[in-house]
Amino acid sequence: MGVRESYLTRSEVQRLLGVTTFGMRRLTRKYDNFPTPTERPHSPFDREEPEEVWSGNAVYSWAAETAELAHRGALLLRPVPDDPAPGRWGGHQDTVRGPALDWHTGLGVIRLVHSTDAKTATDVASALAASGNPAGVVTVCALYGDMGFGGPALVAADTAHPGIEYEASWGDVAALAGQMLPWWPDLLRLPRVIREWTPGARAAVVEVPANDREKILRRAAANEVFDVTSRMAATDMANSIRNDRIDHTTNDIETFCKEGYGGRPNQVVAGAVPDTSRHPLPCDGDRKARKAGWHKLALHTHPDAVAALEVAATREPNLLPFGAVTEIPVQSGGISDRWTHRLTMCDPTAAHAVLAQDDKAQAFFIDPLTDMPVLRTPGDTGRQTWRFYAPLSLPAGGAELASVVLHHTLWVLTSDGHVHPAPCTPTEHLWWGHGGGDRPSEAATVVDQLLDQLGTTVDLRKHWDAPKGLTALFNEEHKRGAELTRAALLHARMTPPRTR
Repeated sequence: MGVRESYLTRSEVQRLLGVTTFGMRRLTRKYDNFPTPTERPHSPFDREEPEEVWSGNAVYSWAAETAELAHRGALLLRPVPDDPAPGRWGGHQDTVRGPALDWHTGLGVIRLVHSTDAKTATDVASALAASGNPAGVVTVCALYGDMGFGGPALVAADTAHPGIEYEASWGDVAALAGQMLPWWPDLLRLPRVIREWTPGARAAVVEVPANDREKILRRAAANEVFDVTSRMAATDMANSIRNDRIDHTTNDIETFCKEGYGGRPNQVVAGAVPDTSRHPLPCDGDRKARKAGWHKLALHTHPDAVAALEVAATREPNLLPFGAVTEIPVQSGGISDRWTHRLTMCDPTAAHAVLAQDDKAQAFFIDPLTDMPVLRTPGDTGRQTWRFYAPLSLPAGGAELASVVLHHTLWVLTSDGHVHPAPCTPTEHLWWGHGGGDRPSEAATVVDQLLDQLGTTVDLRKHWDAPKGLTALFNEEHKRGAELTRAALLHARMTPPRTR
């Protein structure tokens, strides 16, 4: 979240500062740092010429820091009294944007809403102003979502001008409140927990709630339709997510409640800490067993398998039995036609469902030589498209790489007459030609490894170390459908490119 920008017309600036047209001219001449006008961001719905406006935040903040107009400026940016009257806690209040804590101070009631959502300060201040503000709140603060001087960063909106937001200091609010202020880490920022807090209370020990991804995996792990290996794989990943969320929360507390600048402690105390009684949960079990479990889930047809596989595809795709998603147009006569002719139509599996995403699929297939899921879709432009997972490795059977064809992706022709999409890891892509300064080292690495052993499982973790000659070859602008023979590839691999 950030400070919401607002704009004021000339007449609105004059009302804010309590000056006439002549008085505003005087201010611009007297103060070199008087905010300069700008143009309101253009909207396609505006038919009139852009009008001259001022940033509400800039004018309101400037006024607070200018002695002559401080009483017209942002409340929490005005000079802080040297010896402010001691504040007191005013209890919790429910607002239109969640629970808040009130603090009675020498400036009036400051309401602190524990939310990082955009427009929180403005929305709560506006609701108070519209209701007549019976609680006498003078300003509303909300969390900025970052660290500031003296504690968490704040966004404020005064009830006198709720449409103008500005940055405020946690340390200043704490000084006005006369005590350290409570703060809750994001995952423990729960309404019931905030409502139960009282000054001087020990931090509540709270279980970190499961997010949607963990719930999906727990549901799959409890589903007895899956075998024990698949359920173990889902449990392992769910535990990993839970561990990460607890570690994230612990780190947040260490960051926001740490000692502040100049050796002064931040005026912040954790309102809650995560329950670590069972932390960490066991995870990162035998990788081979986990991969086997995800492989079985990929072949299943249960909706829980689809949901779990979607989580794994974004969290740990290297555990899944397939590589990068690839798309090519449906067309006859090309190299891909030789490959699609061997595809076998099948019923969709969880892997097909994840591959389809939200698109309509016309038919589902499997590559009988690599077991890779394939589907055919109408395509975004109405042109039929093949979508498939690249294999992680190719069947060898004593054959070797005979040539590579460049047509939408890399195709491998083998000495025993087969055509395959080139293998690729889940998070990389295969391409050739100039790439805006980048170089196609991934393609060069795949070809380099397949030249030595056709059935190898490709490893692209250090693709930038690919043979320079091969990288230079794939960096050239080849015609679509160009075929690079084994001899040409071997020659490029052993021949460093010439320096210019």
